[in-house]
Amino acid sequence: MEVDAICDGIDVFVPGIMELVERTGIHSGDSISVYPTFSISDRVKGIILQYAKKLGLGIGIVGLFNIQFIVDQNDDVYIIEVNPRSSRTVPFLSKSTGYSLADIATEVILGKSLKEQGIFCLYPEEKKRYYVKVPVFSFNKIKGLDAYLSPEMKSTGEAIGYDDKLNRALYKALQAGGTHLQNYGTVFVTIADRDKNEALPLIRRFYNLGFNIEATQGTADFLKQNGIRTHVLKKISENSEEIPDAIRQGHIAYLINTRDLKSTDQASDGLKIRRLATENNVTIFTSLDTVRVLLDVLEETTLTISTIDS
Repeated sequence: MEVDAICDGIDVFVPGIMELVERTGIHSGDSISVYPTFSISDRVKGIILQYAKKLGLGIGIVGLFNIQFIVDQNDDVYIIEVNPRSSRTVPFLSKSTGYSLADIATEVILGKSLKEQGIFCLYPEEKKRYYVKVPVFSFNKIKGLDAYLSPEMKSTGEAIGYDDKLNRALYKALQAGGTHLQNYGTVFVTIADRDKNEALPLIRRFYNLGFNIEATQGTADFLKQNGIRTHVLKKISENSEEIPDAIRQGHIAYLINTRDLKSTDQASDGLKIRRLATENNVTIFTSLDTVRVLLDVLEETTLTISTIDS
């Protein structure tokens, strides 16, 4: 979770709470942000707002500040960091909420309080429609950059989509961000052992949509054991050109790759696969959270494509 807020030394104003699709461990700038939130309880919102007010006043901030939170499965709220400055989400939240945060914060810094600007509440009523910010990457332009998402920020821009329904807003944002959304073709997967159980229902959803599934041996064996027909491709480290050829031929719609940080062999193969994918404009995902959102969009657009607004 993330908030941008303004403190004038007496009062705090939080125009909106954003929910990030990807879990902690991926830089917030490389994550998909959604306003208003789509999965947290009112209790969690209340705690986030309480923390934001206490921190702004306690630190003595005058102007904009940004706070990033973790919310766990028990609805416990943890603070990752507080940044006493404007953040990259200020333009997004300004557009989404209708409050020009830079203007309000500048007035605060110059001595005009929030109340003097007509702002009397901590948190205004949330908008009824969804706003989605997606990162834009330039992996095919910046040679040698690994496409695996991590705490190091790698995105070079962002795009916004909005709609009354979350999946439609996601569809528009992903399209605007340059993601090639295809509802047919082949999905190539190579999944670390620790992620296999989480990935299984996602791969099954692709399979049920009619996608062909290709995978390296270990992932393929796991998928076959769970009733998913999978074509095996030999690893690059086995001196095989099957994976590079498949990527270059252009029939792979999506490439899903997660890695075990302790495995150097897997990391080496994975790096080569990710570079091949970016060089050949294959849409690649290294976070299962992003894959889950993509499937939500595909399942809606594949079945009811006519409902998507221009």
